Amino acid sequence: MDFYTRLKNYFPEEELKKYAHLRDLLNNQDTYYKAENEDYLLLYSEFDTFIFVDYLLVSGKTRGKGVGTQVLDKLKDTGKAIILEVEPPTSSVPDSEKRIRFYEKNGFQLADQIHYNLETEDGEALELDIYYWSPTPLTQEEVMEKMATACDEVHNFRSMLHYGKIRANPEEVLELKEPVTH
Repeated sequence: MDFYTRLKNYFPEEELKKYAHLRDLLNNQDTYYKAENEDYLLLYSEFDTFIFVDYLLVSGKTRGKGVGTQVLDKLKDTGKAIILEVEPPTSSVPDSEKRIRFYEKNGFQLADQIHYNLETEDGEALELDIYYWSPTPLTQEEVMEKMATACDEVHNFRSMLHYGKIRANPEEVLELKEPVTH
């Protein structure tokens, strides 16, 4: 089974990039990589100061056996911060809460001051949460800067060619909210 079929069988359609866009990223964006075996599939970008996880998929037969943690530990071994997008918990997607628990168990925290709202191909709003892990403390501003880089270098890489529009203009899709005080 090719990597895109694996992604399509797991991720909601509105979260998937087009096959041609992913191939273009893998072939022409020198920061974008794929690591894959029968147990997992990882698509990510590695920048000077952080890693952006675009997709992480652990196969159904090995889910819950530590494979995902091993993949994240390998990324953590680089000593760089790791940023990723997660759909907010919703009853319509039962796995969403499991994913969040998985990332939190692995030391990731929610960037709760960052509002991140993408637009799907059909023009619908797609709200995602940003989670991050870092070996050193990061401010939410720093997380947002890194996410803006991921938008520009990954989501927007040749997006006019593949979608006829800029997919994730950081100035439009990212907003830093005031901290909530109790």
